[in-house]
Amino acid sequence: MLIKKGIDILEKVKILGDAAKYDICLSSCFGKGRIRDPRNPYYKWIYPVALPNGSKILILKVLLKNYCEKNCFYCINPVLDNRVLTNFLPEELSKFFINLANRRMVHGLFLSSGMGNDPNRTMEEMLKTVEIIRKKYRYHGYIHLKILPGVKYEYVEKAVELANRVSINLEAPNKKKLKRIAPEKDFENDLIQKIKWIHALIKKNPERKTQTTQFVVGASGDTDYEILNTTDWLYRNFNLWRVYFSAFQPVPKTPLEGHPPTNLLREHRLYQADFLIRYYGFSLKQFVFDKNGNLSLEVDPKMNWAINSPERFPIEINKADYEELIKVPGIGPKTAKKIIVERKKFRFHSIEDLKNVGVIVKRALPFILINGKSYSIPEQLKLNFETGRRNLTLLTA
Repeated sequence: MLIKKGIDILEKVKILGDAAKYDICLSSCFGKGRIRDPRNPYYKWIYPVALPNGSKILILKVLLKNYCEKNCFYCINPVLDNRVLTNFLPEELSKFFINLANRRMVHGLFLSSGMGNDPNRTMEEMLKTVEIIRKKYRYHGYIHLKILPGVKYEYVEKAVELANRVSINLEAPNKKKLKRIAPEKDFENDLIQKIKWIHALIKKNPERKTQTTQFVVGASGDTDYEILNTTDWLYRNFNLWRVYFSAFQPVPKTPLEGHPPTNLLREHRLYQADFLIRYYGFSLKQFVFDKNGNLSLEVDPKMNWAINSPERFPIEINKADYEELIKVPGIGPKTAKKIIVERKKFRFHSIEDLKNVGVIVKRALPFILINGKSYSIPEQLKLNFETGRRNLTLLTA
């Protein structure tokens, strides 16, 4: 490793932008979403993201520094050969960002950092960067600021004041599992306490502020049940805006290099379950887990619940209320509302009537009656039924 001085701004952006790519900041903030414009020298570190109001903007995603006193077993940074260690000065990064913003190349900033030699010192520098952007340059756009583990309360308070969104990554669902991958981090004091502080500060702040967190799925030997149990607890108690899931992929030369990679479909199933918790009113006890505490990879969580809840179906599409409709595979919140609106005008009589309001009928047919009539089940759904009912256990919270 080499601490290098005198690096020009473009080289710093390259080093610290690349190092930031492993931190998920919004649902569309992945490598595949980068702006691919070779004419833009910074295109690799500008990402499109969707905001809570549905609008999309471009953000610069970067670290303040790429060195860290914590040696987390899954992290790539400590084992990079010939790694150049560098950092932005607050004045330097703020000026660089506002230049991009003024040229309308970006409309927001995601700022994270390695811990450096002192997390409080690093957090202070991050806050100074954002403060310069806000006060000196009078920038009022979107900023997502990462909270570092173990920092003082006053820094968390300042972060909530300055940023639109703040986050601290839990990485693992509980204290025991975190010790397996990040033994130097204190689950309660370094992480959960910060989430509690952020929640209390946001409640006091009249402006629109949100917080998120992230799990490294599979690194700690965690189960889907453990992850969703913690996810559900976070939503219910601290009103998190989102929880993100990142499938673990082993990195050579790290302590976890021999640990098997996490199937990307597992990550996808967790996002589906998370969506059901946030928008469909699902509780943890409604998810179907196997004997190891994991979701099925073959059948999505909503379909799996429906298959294993025969007492709830079929429902009459012309009479079912909103809560019943959104539990039907192939019917989402928007479609359920549309069905209720259209029912005031006419009765549904056919599959075509349902297609016209957005129902995915090939998924919904086994669970509904249309004007009292049932329909045959497609062959693929028959396979899903067989899979969903095979060797599965319904766990309760």
